[in-house]
Amino acid sequence: MRFLQALSFLALWRAASADLLGDIESALEKAVDCASCHTLLTPLQTLAHLGNDDFVDTIVTICETFKLEDSDVCAGAVGEQGPILAHALREISATGQTATKFCDAVFGLCAPPAVNAFSVPFPKAAPAVPRAFASTGKAPFQVVHISDVHIDRSYTTGADANCSKPICCRNFADETGTPTEPAGPNGNSKCDSPIVLADSMLAAVRQFAPEAKFTLFTGDVVEGAIWLVNKTEVTGDLEAFNAQMASELHTAVYPVVGNHDSAPVNSFPRNTTDTTIDSQWVFDTQSAGWEQFVGSAAASQVDHISGSYSAVVEGMNLRIISVNTQYWYKQNFWLYDSDTQQPDPNGLLAFVVQELQAAEDAGQRAFIIGHMPMGKQDALNDQSNYYDQIVQRYKNTIAAQFFGHSHKDQFEIAYSNYSDQTASTATSIALVAPALTPTSGNPAFKIYDVDPDTFEIMDSRVYFTNITAPNFQSSTPQWKLLYSARATYGPLVTPALAASAPLDPAFWHNLTEVFAADASAFALFNTLLSRGGDVGACDADCQAAAVCDLRAMRAENNCDKPKPGLSFKRADSRRSVGESDTCEGTGIAHIFKNLVNMNGFGDHFKHVRRSERMPRSVLE
Repeated sequence: MRFLQALSFLALWRAASADLLGDIESALEKAVDCASCHTLLTPLQTLAHLGNDDFVDTIVTICETFKLEDSDVCAGAVGEQGPILAHALREISATGQTATKFCDAVFGLCAPPAVNAFSVPFPKAAPAVPRAFASTGKAPFQVVHISDVHIDRSYTTGADANCSKPICCRNFADETGTPTEPAGPNGNSKCDSPIVLADSMLAAVRQFAPEAKFTLFTGDVVEGAIWLVNKTEVTGDLEAFNAQMASELHTAVYPVVGNHDSAPVNSFPRNTTDTTIDSQWVFDTQSAGWEQFVGSAAASQVDHISGSYSAVVEGMNLRIISVNTQYWYKQNFWLYDSDTQQPDPNGLLAFVVQELQAAEDAGQRAFIIGHMPMGKQDALNDQSNYYDQIVQRYKNTIAAQFFGHSHKDQFEIAYSNYSDQTASTATSIALVAPALTPTSGNPAFKIYDVDPDTFEIMDSRVYFTNITAPNFQSSTPQWKLLYSARATYGPLVTPALAASAPLDPAFWHNLTEVFAADASAFALFNTLLSRGGDVGACDADCQAAAVCDLRAMRAENNCDKPKPGLSFKRADSRRSVGESDTCEGTGIAHIFKNLVNMNGFGDHFKHVRRSERMPRSVLE
């Protein structure tokens, strides 16, 4: 009798699951805007309450059914990140503000909601008379800036660079044919960095900056095969690159945590999150690995302040504040598991305030370093706004800011009044480093000339290697100067840049005025974004959006905003060159966005037999 009852219950459960799949099918078909995305969340929440396994199996089945990616990519990407989404869906209302943010991050079907009012608390008011930092004309010193190395330690010379995966140049088990484009030893634009390419960059750093005082590394060690990475691989990759920097760079190094430097990718739960999936092992690994660079006190902060730390550069009146920006990142899905507004996840805004106040009290200047630039579309508007409050309060202390993540050679300007963006209201500059990985252009790094009195940037030079050069694969990659910002852009601005003047926020604003008015100057900038390696077309609308983005160190002010309605879910051929979603990789959000962007989704779904659409756990 009990066996028959169990069979009856199983039959009813399968029927209910089939109905649920039909509800998800219908909701996905109708998901064209923000309102319909909220509707979609209801059956997805029901699925999430069945458990992580059922949630993952169902989404994997849908991914495989529509061939959104190869089966292993579907299984890996959804298997890693799916439980995080299921956790969030179980904790929130389908109609609340957090759900809107979820629909923005996961499906791309909602615009970010208005910023929630919050005033960052400061221990002291700004000094009535700010401390003056004046240059005495001493020779500048050099600082190196590297970012987004994405070293693929499984890169295989001769493997197919023209594969069906998001990242190629590996021996994948299901890639058994003869390679149509055998990977060369030094790298390929469809693949992340081989070890030899990273070695050649570090050698070039020694060549072009032999007396550099220190190196800034703004994150992302791990390659982009995010459907395959696990804790063991990420730990090994982090440890290996720490050792590589220690042995090959002859400078102090100040690193940051990148969004790829965890497994699952982008996974950084809040301290208050109830989960068995944590990222403390990342902080433990980097605390041990970075102690040789930043000292024991800062290494202890890495371990206890979510991967962030502060250190005063030896022999200098300069404090470097490294902040883990992943707690302000849209693709960190742990941030969507509460309907209660949480303005400062893990207290990192408070940490930045604390360290800037210490710098101000000591009469120091500060460099802030992080992975994600705060004006990008993938920065959360709330935290970006609150961070900007900090920048405005300590604008006299902050000499410059440095980020990576977008894989492009860019900058962002902060303003005291975003409604009146002028050279006189420009208050801070963020310099964004290009990437080593060839997936978004030619590999590159930066060297800055820094005034030793003011710690302002006097010049920014980009060095690159050309992956399409005839001899690129036949010898060690050759690196050379691409351009100097001072020499290339200095003559373009009005008023003319004086010989002793820094590349300060006013200079960069004046340069955006040139880019807005001069198509030829903007075309040069557009070419330099990818170091000439992946130059995208950019019409007048794209040009205006790009200039807007350069003037937006606050995410709510960028111009990467899709239009509501059906067009909101369609790919826009004029996407701004300033967008930074390249760094996410092919994760579960990429799969969901492709799904809701499918033309004829409903017709396609209806022609697939229901048995082929059932999740494995339902059919077993």
